[in-house]
Amino acid sequence: MNLNILYKKALNQEFLTIDEGLFLYENAPTSDLLFTGNEIRKKKQTEKNRNKVGWIIDRNVNITNVCIAQCEFCNFYRKPGASDVYITTLEEYDEKIKVLKKLGGNQLLMQGGLHPKLDLEWYKKLFSDIKKIHPDIKLHALGPAEIHHIARISKTTYKDVLIQLTEAGLDSLPGAGAEILVDRVRKTVSRGKCTAQQWLDVMHEAHKLNIVTSATMMFGHIETHRERIEHFVKLREVQAEKPENSEGFTTFIPWPFQDEGTELNEKSGIENTVTADEYIRTFALARIMMPNIKNMQASWLTVGKTTGQISLHAGANDFGSIMIEENVVSVAGADHSFNAKQIQEAISEAGFIPAYRNQAYEYIEQA
Repeated sequence: MNLNILYKKALNQEFLTIDEGLFLYENAPTSDLLFTGNEIRKKKQTEKNRNKVGWIIDRNVNITNVCIAQCEFCNFYRKPGASDVYITTLEEYDEKIKVLKKLGGNQLLMQGGLHPKLDLEWYKKLFSDIKKIHPDIKLHALGPAEIHHIARISKTTYKDVLIQLTEAGLDSLPGAGAEILVDRVRKTVSRGKCTAQQWLDVMHEAHKLNIVTSATMMFGHIETHRERIEHFVKLREVQAEKPENSEGFTTFIPWPFQDEGTELNEKSGIENTVTADEYIRTFALARIMMPNIKNMQASWLTVGKTTGQISLHAGANDFGSIMIEENVVSVAGADHSFNAKQIQEAISEAGFIPAYRNQAYEYIEQA
């Protein structure tokens, strides 16, 4: 293969094959990957927005810490019946949302475990109850693994679950639980979750219903470089099949495995060995392999300020949220933090204009 030919194909936003992507990753200089990823980023933005980098204020709330998936990279979950299990109450949501609003945010990222007894009716009531108290709050909630779980225990379809949850107040669907969309990997790190195809099928249905969604990847554990690229290709294929009236995946967010205290680390000795260079190369390759996804977000929470800033020159056009009350990756060792002023300063220092946005990645004026 010829690197220059592959660069040209990438800059034309052609779909590279898995073999071509792997060749680029293993042979291209980091500077070339950054340049190519950044040029594709520019092509995805209007001239007016080309130098803008999005950010948002939202709050993470874990619905419950009970989970039967028992993923080996997660030390946040608790088995049913454990002494410290919880389900967040409506009163607690109310208080957390009030604090969020005081800080200028209006989006609640709601995720949790696969609770064996929380079915579709329970989630519908939760969402509708929250909306009755705070009708203006945006619920960015659950993920394909939860939708699959809810459909299974409620004995219905993904489509039915998504329709009913949307009617109850769901505004957008995060791309959580993707990890690596290859079943060889999933059978080890997240064996209790849905398969790769089931994850993708949920997103297919969400896109048909024009629900705002995102895509993610957690890497740097047992997957190969080829399997990372397979992940990109599977997401790209789902995006290519979305209806014309649907945004599909509004963004892609990759982050490295956080190993502290996890079963993967303590029982199997798997460590997060992702260097800054590897994160940036992987990010640039994501932009190259998935030219049909408009926005890409750097995970400063897991890689830190400096690597996050460099990612803005490798294809990222978003810096995510200040992450009020993030629990899962923080428990596993992600200890970086920003407030609203600091996240804007970090974007400016990298040479871009910070632009506040909503959950649909539309730039808006802050209240």
